[in-house]
Amino acid sequence: MNLHLSKTEDLAQLDIDREIQRLKKERNAVILAHYYQESEIQDCADFIGDSLQLAQEAKKTDAEVILFAGVHFMAETAKILNPERTVLVPDMAAGCSLSDGCPVDRFRSFKARHPGAYVISYINCSAAVKAESDLICTSSNAVKMVNSVPKDQQILFAPDKNLGKYVMKETGREMILWPGSCIVHETFSLKRLLGLKRENPTAKIIAHPECESHILDEAEFIGSTAALLRFVQSDTASAYIVATESGILHQMQKVAPDKLLIAAPPENESCNCNECPFMRLNTPEKVYLALRDLSPELVMNEDDRIRARLPIERMLELS
Repeated sequence: MNLHLSKTEDLAQLDIDREIQRLKKERNAVILAHYYQESEIQDCADFIGDSLQLAQEAKKTDAEVILFAGVHFMAETAKILNPERTVLVPDMAAGCSLSDGCPVDRFRSFKARHPGAYVISYINCSAAVKAESDLICTSSNAVKMVNSVPKDQQILFAPDKNLGKYVMKETGREMILWPGSCIVHETFSLKRLLGLKRENPTAKIIAHPECESHILDEAEFIGSTAALLRFVQSDTASAYIVATESGILHQMQKVAPDKLLIAAPPENESCNCNECPFMRLNTPEKVYLALRDLSPELVMNEDDRIRARLPIERMLELS
């Protein structure tokens, strides 16, 4: 098929999956997808992972084009590590409540109120906030990153207060927390979760550390998205109630086809609030169009990119 097809072509008449695979070869492109993407995108990706895995994969790829099926800050991380490569985002509106809730001007003011504090920022933040940080962490390595800082050093942790509280509990370190949270991980209902547990008494509750403390208190295992996936695969239970974004259940079912997987319920019974609305802006059709048109391309401030690379590289070295 000609790469210069009209942008008004009838996508319904195309075999989107086949066209994505064809364009990947023609563009020398790699598709990196987060576990929270819809299942069709996961199935066409070259690599699926959580934030740490995707950052590591982005650093070592030799593809000319990186299509990042995730949210904006993840694509920024890929560009920070690969300034010479073209980084595409299927939908530029795919943001993040944590990143959006921590604008860099307010963050600088917050940081200025705590002079001398060592700044550890969760990867779910903008490149501009990363550039103001000493070290980046993910949910996979947050405890390790905090433990790498001398005990007598005050730590400012941003932007996820729930992850920060979990890390404080695990490390015994007091930290100054930015008051941010994930709209998905704060939506889970304790009452409905306990109701599900009563209905499925043998099911283990497993949770992402971005969840609120009262949810984590009920969990029998707490871990990053990748850790939750590994736990379901290796653990001996036959059923799990999973308190994180429901997109991960697709991969869990692949690695543990005989196990019962139940998405933890949101407070509002009438919404799909355990699905990230930003992640779900990406679709296979948008992936195809991005590869076809090499657009939308992520372009970023070079000063932010250079400054943000240092704390990311520190994280990758410590990981």
